[in-house]
Amino acid sequence: MSLGLRYKNNDLVLEEREVNGVPFLSYPLLDGTGCVLHGFSTRLGGVSEGHCKTMNISTKRGDKPEAVEENRRRIAAAIGVEPDRMVYTQQTHTTNVVVVHAGDEGRTFEETDGMITNVPGICLVTFYADCVPLYFVDPVKKVIGLSHSGWRGTVGKMAKVTVERMTEEYGTRPEDIVAAIGPSICQDCYEVSEDVIAQFQENYDKKYWDKLYYAKGNGKYQLNLWKANEINFLESGILKEHIAVTNVCTCCNPDILFSHRVLGWERGNLSAFLALKENKRS
Repeated sequence: MSLGLRYKNNDLVLEEREVNGVPFLSYPLLDGTGCVLHGFSTRLGGVSEGHCKTMNISTKRGDKPEAVEENRRRIAAAIGVEPDRMVYTQQTHTTNVVVVHAGDEGRTFEETDGMITNVPGICLVTFYADCVPLYFVDPVKKVIGLSHSGWRGTVGKMAKVTVERMTEEYGTRPEDIVAAIGPSICQDCYEVSEDVIAQFQENYDKKYWDKLYYAKGNGKYQLNLWKANEINFLESGILKEHIAVTNVCTCCNPDILFSHRVLGWERGNLSAFLALKENKRS
């Protein structure tokens, strides 16, 4: 199965999968932990119409509630999770990370950009249309985290904040974490102004600057959020061999993935999903 995605390189980082006509992307590195179900949705395989066509599970995009409900059922079945056990974020570009407990199923956490949990079966869900999804799996303590990181979250070291919360709440060791940077806008597509670059200069060692951005002139720069978040992972103590960095850009693939840079506000959202597997008893 091929979705026709345009990749930035030939690295076998992501896998295109389809279950019952619903395509999604997954990371073999995360699958290799053996303890999680996960995925990243596309624009395909749902029932939404108009600007949300077709796979959108966000209730904040003007989509019909019945379409959102059906889409949630479809993508959940494809990934292997329960739609009524999903929990959601109302993202505002913070570095707020919440702990998800049993009984939180169906809840939306306000003013929240990251979630962690050790409850099997609960599926963490975050939303995107160019910003960076961050997946965290601790296969030793059986803990997961899922965080949304735009440029504000990235310069605020959202990855580090999430790892610190996992350590504080569950005793996770950073070196045990297996992590992934999800489909999002690439450096070639992400133009920012000088004030944004100034914040990255303030928060990142000068030795990284040439990897993080380059100047275009007229006060414009191309920013590399993938590299910035990889640096954040490494500085959090995650091992390089435990990190998968996406090679799929949302902005380069607007026919398959929602991109705010291309489509503006009239669009649906992509979603990242992560759940600990439940122990099935015979």
